[in-house]
Amino acid sequence: MKFADNNNQFVVFELNGEEYGIDILRVKTIEKMTNITRVPKTAPYIKGVINLRGEIVPIIDLREKFNLEKKENDDNTRIIIVYVDDIEVGLIVDSASKVMDIKSDMIEAPPESLGNSEQSNIYGIGKLDDKVITLLDIEKMLTA
Repeated sequence: MKFADNNNQFVVFELNGEEYGIDILRVKTIEKMTNITRVPKTAPYIKGVINLRGEIVPIIDLREKFNLEKKENDDNTRIIIVYVDDIEVGLIVDSASKVMDIKSDMIEAPPESLGNSEQSNIYGIGKLDDKVITLLDIEKMLTA
């Protein structure tokens, strides 16, 4: 996988004690948890929709999408609104607190030992000092 030759900025969030990143160019806004209207006959990880300033936005619980243990929402729970082309989606995460610059030479391709389905959601692995940040490929995740 080839990465840009400059710094890349990622919105870093937490899920189940692990850090993940999304390309900042794909993030529209970060919202506090709000009431979600359930939509029948959708996948279990699709929690429903919210009305965000006049726009109806579907909401995905990333814990459920990644088969992680369920957790009650708390004051730190956030909805990251992301977009790809004309698709806009909210992602429920445990917390979202920072934007990080990760240089291209600090990003490695995802390990081949991951299954194809897990690997397809991952853009790369960012290595910073003693941290490892899983960088998600939102475009693949939303269009798969």
